[in-house]
Amino acid sequence: MWVAWSDLARMKIPNKAVLALLAVFVVVGLLTLPLEVYLWRYAHFAIILAIGFLMTITGLVGAGDAKFAAAMAPFVAVIDGTFVAAIFAVTTIVAFILHRLARISPLRKLAPNWESWERTRDFPMGLPLAVTLIVYLARTAFL
Repeated sequence: MWVAWSDLARMKIPNKAVLALLAVFVVVGLLTLPLEVYLWRYAHFAIILAIGFLMTITGLVGAGDAKFAAAMAPFVAVIDGTFVAAIFAVTTIVAFILHRLARISPLRKLAPNWESWERTRDFPMGLPLAVTLIVYLARTAFL
């Protein structure tokens, strides 16, 4: 949620948050996954990081979004990729609608200085990215 809050407030995802998430995977992944699976999950990181950099270069996403998505990638099993993409699609649509509605409502007064209120062409993708990871991990933990 740190990433979501930071992106809403400052339209930036701190590198510390990205590194913290990756550090969690380094430790928790090693303790919970078979070694071969654990090591292959770093390929997820590298692939999503490369795609994210290409998307950043072309102006499709911000660099923080790309780095955070890459840090999220090792947590996701390959078999769940389509499911995570679906969660992300839904959370992006819902987050966008709710953010835009909140921006023009009295709710804006709860956080009057958020940078994301002022950006008409940009959207804080850290919000749906963070929610996607939370929903996916919660679903995985309880199934």
